[in-house]
Amino acid sequence: MTSSALTSPGQRNLLSEKVAEIDWRLSVLLCIIAGLGAMILYSAAGNSWGPWADKQLIRFGLCLALMLFLSLVDLRVWFQLAYPTYAVGLLLLVAVMLVGHHSLGAKRWLQLGPVQIQPSEIMKIGMTLSLARFYHGISAREARFSWKLIVPLALIGAPTLLVAKQPDLGTALLLVFTGGAIMFLAGLTWRILVAGAILVGVGIVPFITVVMKGYQRDRILTFLHPEQDPSGAGYHILQSKIALGSGGLLGKGFGLGTQSQLNFLPEKHTDFIFATFAEEFGLVGCFGLLMLYAIIIGIALRIASISHSHFGRLSAAGVTFTFAFYVLINAAMVMGLTPIVGVPMPLMSYGGTVMLTVMIGFGLVQSIRVHRYEEMPSGRGVLF
Repeated sequence: MTSSALTSPGQRNLLSEKVAEIDWRLSVLLCIIAGLGAMILYSAAGNSWGPWADKQLIRFGLCLALMLFLSLVDLRVWFQLAYPTYAVGLLLLVAVMLVGHHSLGAKRWLQLGPVQIQPSEIMKIGMTLSLARFYHGISAREARFSWKLIVPLALIGAPTLLVAKQPDLGTALLLVFTGGAIMFLAGLTWRILVAGAILVGVGIVPFITVVMKGYQRDRILTFLHPEQDPSGAGYHILQSKIALGSGGLLGKGFGLGTQSQLNFLPEKHTDFIFATFAEEFGLVGCFGLLMLYAIIIGIALRIASISHSHFGRLSAAGVTFTFAFYVLINAAMVMGLTPIVGVPMPLMSYGGTVMLTVMIGFGLVQSIRVHRYEEMPSGRGVLF
């Protein structure tokens, strides 16, 4: 280890020392995946930089600069911004319900002049930070089982319900999975987990029949039997499976994917970009891509484990689990293992909102590495 890595926080104030502490392996891996994404977008557009690849590269360049800047932000700043970020995200979700912008049958965006924002993405960061700060202020015994667990349940439940109402089932699931993972890592007892699983099992049928909208129920039926409506509701998943299968072991080659090039594969540049990649690079290429994602997840979890503060550990783990759930849900959706819920493949799928959220999250992870010796305030905050 270098001498700067062994010094105390008070001795590591020089910008050059902070830059040296950034995990450049993680940064390079993020660049590689974003580069692969731009390459597939170039291919999907018929070997053209427009309309997707060029914009995606510009967005990633800006997001990468933002991530590196956030890496240098003191962890105590993130700590102080935890609850305010959550509050802003929640208010914006309420605003979406009142004056949100409709698109494709959903109300998920706010139009602020020329800029369109998706508050659910802000909430992914806000919820992670707020849960980490809450658990930082309570004891291990209270985290296992106490009445105070009402607070994290509310912190998870409020945005989840608002996002599900939009409707955006994919993001709602990500919030629940990430929140549950943080509660488990914080020390939640197995009894609560088992009780929660039982409640989910009991409530799944009423949820599907009463709460879900008609098109969402159709997605589940389509997931079970896509061949019953091959030109309608089952078209997406059937074409995705055809693309996956036609790629074979080594793929058809860059720019030679027929399902994407001939426009049989819907949403080939967004939700189903993994199928586009699979057709051109085959099983070997997909395995290599998923290994890159796995290495990123492993590095980020390692960073979480070396943080000296409970807040840092839980924040880094929460961001990492959100990223992992993105990858797992999208890959499973494309392979027909789960219903289609509109979750993109991070850094691969075209779009700026998710990329911005992911890179801000990794800015937080890098900040936790750079300031891993920082001790957070031990006093109670706004919530305990």
